[in-house]
Amino acid sequence: MKYKLFFTVVLLLFLAGAGCSDNLRRSEVSAERDRITNRASGTSLSTFTSRPAETGGIPAGQQQERRVAQTTINESRETAITRAVEKVSPAVVSITVTEVIQGGRRLGFDQFYNRFFSAPIEREVSSMGSGFIISEDGLIVTNQHVAGANAKKVMVSLPDGEQYEAEVLGTDELADLTLLKMHADRSFPKVEFGNSDSVIVGEWSLAVGNPFGLFESAQPSVTVGVVSAVNRDFRPNPNEPRVYVDMIQTDAAINRGNSGGPLVDSEGKVIGVNTFIFTGGTSSGFVGLGFAIPSNRVQKIIRQLASSGEVHLPFDPGFTTTEMTYQMAAKYNLRVIPGLLVQSVNRDGPAFEAGIMPGDIILKIGDERVQSKMHAQALLREYAEGDSMRVELLRRDRHYETKMMLRKKIEE
Repeated sequence: MKYKLFFTVVLLLFLAGAGCSDNLRRSEVSAERDRITNRASGTSLSTFTSRPAETGGIPAGQQQERRVAQTTINESRETAITRAVEKVSPAVVSITVTEVIQGGRRLGFDQFYNRFFSAPIEREVSSMGSGFIISEDGLIVTNQHVAGANAKKVMVSLPDGEQYEAEVLGTDELADLTLLKMHADRSFPKVEFGNSDSVIVGEWSLAVGNPFGLFESAQPSVTVGVVSAVNRDFRPNPNEPRVYVDMIQTDAAINRGNSGGPLVDSEGKVIGVNTFIFTGGTSSGFVGLGFAIPSNRVQKIIRQLASSGEVHLPFDPGFTTTEMTYQMAAKYNLRVIPGLLVQSVNRDGPAFEAGIMPGDIILKIGDERVQSKMHAQALLREYAEGDSMRVELLRRDRHYETKMMLRKKIEE
């Protein structure tokens, strides 16, 4: 009986404790539910408004760090080169030229008859190149071998998608430069020229143009390299009417279709006109040697092309010359064929005043060794009226040096 009473008391105490625990849990749950309800009704909104919803709950400090990181990335991508490209690209154009060339058509006979009776025909040939706008009224510079005097039609495509027909204002075959003019009732973007005399070997250079004429959109492509050398001269090809002196050498890729486009420095200024590449061997692609006509020479020539359509010397040197031959060299007991033989001297000209005589051989003009008559013409273009021009001569196996004071040419 005592044991039964004991177990009954223990059981009642256990049930009472469980009930209290359950009531406590219910009380805690109810209190938590009340807190949540109060938050939803706005009694504790400050807890939520401290975390902006649009950032997904990211603290303000982390947001600032992300913004700084993104700005750093953008700034690291925007370099001097990208800024130079952005500056010059709107003024770089693609040029399509249609020329008419003369040819012969075979009549179906054997070679003997075709030699005498082949019918002459004219044929249109299209080619592409690049150029760049130098004035707001639409003046364009390109190479003469891109658009020459025989061009029948010249179409210019701008990066903005617009196309215009251009007129050939003037060409200079010797320097390989042409000046074009677009006629349109609008203002065009233009490039800024740099000083090619201050170009530094090793500085960045950008070749801009339309390589191979691949892109109908006319958006220019860009290749980047460095200035490899300056003042590069090339021995004139007797079969070519062009002379290249003081050229800028770059390893920025210049391919077919880039001819006539600008060579640009890291400030976005034009320092040259991309003109040709040296391929070497049988390769026709770029091997790291590209050459550009320096911008200072370009500006001198285009000023004359704009005013008269041609380039002429503002002075008369006062002598006539002919190129040396092997027979002449033998007559003078020379092992090599240097310079130009002076044929005649004008008694009223600067050559006579400088002591130059018929029979003298002109070896150098300035610091440049004269390679041919065309080469001498190209060298003379570097001088202006009033300049003093140094000339090195060979006379009866003795070397002489003299200076010519260049005077304004007397118009006949």
